[in-house]
Amino acid sequence: MRPVMLYLTNIFFKLVPETRCFSLKALLLRLSGINLGKNVRVCSSVTILGSGRLSIGDDTWIGHQTLISTSSQIIIGKYVDIAPRVYIGTGTHEIDNFGKRSAGAGINKDIIIQDGVWLGANCILLPGVTIGEKSVVAAGALVTKDIPARVIVAGVPARIIRSI
Repeated sequence: MRPVMLYLTNIFFKLVPETRCFSLKALLLRLSGINLGKNVRVCSSVTILGSGRLSIGDDTWIGHQTLISTSSQIIIGKYVDIAPRVYIGTGTHEIDNFGKRSAGAGINKDIIIQDGVWLGANCILLPGVTIGEKSVVAAGALVTKDIPARVIVAGVPARIIRSI
């Protein structure tokens, strides 16, 4: 991504109506270096940070106040619905047993969200996870490991509650 252009895009987003001007927002995201499919709709309060790679597939919706932070790679498939206040982040730290801080060296792990996934409000995707095709992550769930295709997960940490 192009950090300076992305910074300006995030500022511009604050000036336009929340669920309007989707084509203009898509153009700015493409100019920021994001690989965007057709008919991607991003709400104006979404914040995208980082210098990693971000790819968003066709007909995807990204809801209010979602935070996407990438220092490696995030791939969001086609027909994905992301509800409000979702966090998707690729960065974390190793635990440092000997230094003054517990948060040691920074590490980055890719996140993959496959086609048709629905991420519920306030869910969190931690670094290194893959969400399988057509799966549903319930509101408030904390995803710490890979989720297979066509299941519903809920809880902290997220666990499979049923198959679809």
